[in-house]
Amino acid sequence: MSETKRIQCVIKNQVAYVSLARPDKRNALDMVMFREIDSTIKRLRKNRSIRAVILTGQGEDFCSGLDVKSVMASPKNPLKLLFKWLPWRSNLAQRVSTGWRRVPVPVIAAILGRCWGGGLQIVLGADFRIATSSASFSIMEGRWGLIPDMGGSLALREHCRADIAKELTMTAKIISADEAHTYGLISHIDDNPLSAAESLAEELIKHSPDAVAGAKKLFNKSWSGTRGMALLRESWYQIRNLTSKNNRIKVWNQTHEPTEHKAFKDRKRW
Repeated sequence: MSETKRIQCVIKNQVAYVSLARPDKRNALDMVMFREIDSTIKRLRKNRSIRAVILTGQGEDFCSGLDVKSVMASPKNPLKLLFKWLPWRSNLAQRVSTGWRRVPVPVIAAILGRCWGGGLQIVLGADFRIATSSASFSIMEGRWGLIPDMGGSLALREHCRADIAKELTMTAKIISADEAHTYGLISHIDDNPLSAAESLAEELIKHSPDAVAGAKKLFNKSWSGTRGMALLRESWYQIRNLTSKNNRIKVWNQTHEPTEHKAFKDRKRW
């Protein structure tokens, strides 16, 4: 996959390595980066051969948040970020977070340094977040008189209690990795988060890509909502999974010696 100005995406061994590539600005989000994250997500959604995504930031920080000076340089930019035809669908600002939920493979964020504002919103869209012990986190929007508007309300309700979400949002305070882990904002602390992300990806790749994709979609859609719809999705997604070639391959591999294992096929369209 090609290199772009703000985002680099390289696929190795069926894993897409996506990095925010603006280290001189601490990977702060400008309009170009918003558009390129969005386009990268769209390309990855269509790629049925990849098995995982590892999301990183180049340099010392994952992302320091919004490049306010750059974005506010034109009065049209906020409108471009916030505009949407359908109120219940994601706009450009939200898609750089919510879009990762629609990529039908595990998305693992490996976090160094600052993960503030929009940076935190981006990683909350990932399935797993692994950070160094020295990383810091903040819902920084409050410092600019803003509220989180990049899918934050959707992500935060799944990861932490409402009172914690309100406190972090209203105070815009900076918290440590230990605090973020306690609050449920990150999955693991590891001082080599990229290596830990690669190990997790290797473990996930051992399993049927259709079962993994189905499980991701099931939990994303049913974590909140009605009991009946959750049960319906369980049954329907399981039927789709059972009729996949990869399910038959997984059963074969489970019942045969490792030397006889078959490679998985490209996953279904989930």
